[in-house]
Amino acid sequence: MCRNGRIASIERLAEATPTDYWIAPGLLDLQINGYAGVDFQADVVSLDGLLTAARGLRRAGCHRFLATLVTDAWERMLDKLERLRALRNRSPELTEAIVGWHIEGPFLSEQPGYCGAHDPGRMCDPLPERIRQLRAAAGDDLLLLTLAPERSGAIEAIALAISLGIRISLGHTDASADRISQAIEAGASGFTHLGNGCPQTLDRHNNILWRILETRSLTVSMIPDGRHVSPSLFRLAHRLLPSRALVYITDAMAAAGAPPGRYALGEMQLEVGDDQVVRVPGQPYFAGSALRPVDGVWRAATMTRMPWPRAWWRFSQRPAQWLGLRSGLAVGQRADFCLLKQTGNEMPTRIRVFCGGEEAEPSSNPHSRHRARSDRPGR
Repeated sequence: MCRNGRIASIERLAEATPTDYWIAPGLLDLQINGYAGVDFQADVVSLDGLLTAARGLRRAGCHRFLATLVTDAWERMLDKLERLRALRNRSPELTEAIVGWHIEGPFLSEQPGYCGAHDPGRMCDPLPERIRQLRAAAGDDLLLLTLAPERSGAIEAIALAISLGIRISLGHTDASADRISQAIEAGASGFTHLGNGCPQTLDRHNNILWRILETRSLTVSMIPDGRHVSPSLFRLAHRLLPSRALVYITDAMAAAGAPPGRYALGEMQLEVGDDQVVRVPGQPYFAGSALRPVDGVWRAATMTRMPWPRAWWRFSQRPAQWLGLRSGLAVGQRADFCLLKQTGNEMPTRIRVFCGGEEAEPSSNPHSRHRARSDRPGR
């Protein structure tokens, strides 16, 4: 029961119904570069644009997200963060949706493959003054920073960032096992989109995948679209890493929730095919995805053959726990949740999204852009 926009009581049914209804907390995506045709990297982003993106994400089951900025000239990144934050603070709706910021770059590896689609010419070292500038630009907001620990001064920067309340995730890196251990000791606790931000060809004896799969103390994010990470590697990561170590992200950009075509990511022009994969034209590198969050749940469940509620947990409660945000559904919390309808062992066929106890815009069929294969998991 909901009252005044909050959960007033939670009761269990005495017995299951022939058609099962599931109430689940809204999804939380740690890496949203843009959505529904709106590019967060643009020099000019309007309040209406941010609302369009947030509402599109909500229709896809995602109530909360970290708005993400990627590598650019440092001063421009700070300006973009300050402008986005000012827009967010003008809208209670956006304040509920954008729960923080993810800064991916420019403190990444400039080496081919490891830089991914980021501009290596704009990479730089995480100097102490830059870490303090970043904290000032974000105010007291939740802040996640992805960096490569092999950069000069990175270990000291991690320790400083942690002291300022910034959460550190490693990524776009070819750091040695020793350097990764030093970064963890300094306070790094995550790894960004394992399986991406590295060359297509790796040393079979010693590479960043093996090093992270052997490291059991990081919260590792993966893109569950079946293309950024192969289904076999996706399954292996689930077998090798502790259950609580894995969370899902989309790394969505402006094309997510929009038709295939060409879209902008900052100054880059990117191409999106029918497969929802975002590519740099003429290059083999991926540049974010066009994956809807709810589709990420179904694809993760299909690839791992796990019950879909387990995949939902890795895309909602688990990332919230890592970031120290409220998670799950509890009496007194804001009534933000998804209502899913499931029959038998099938995937849910309908999703309805509620915010503050009120139903949001009607959601489309969750399988409208992705139909799981016949080996879909049950409950």
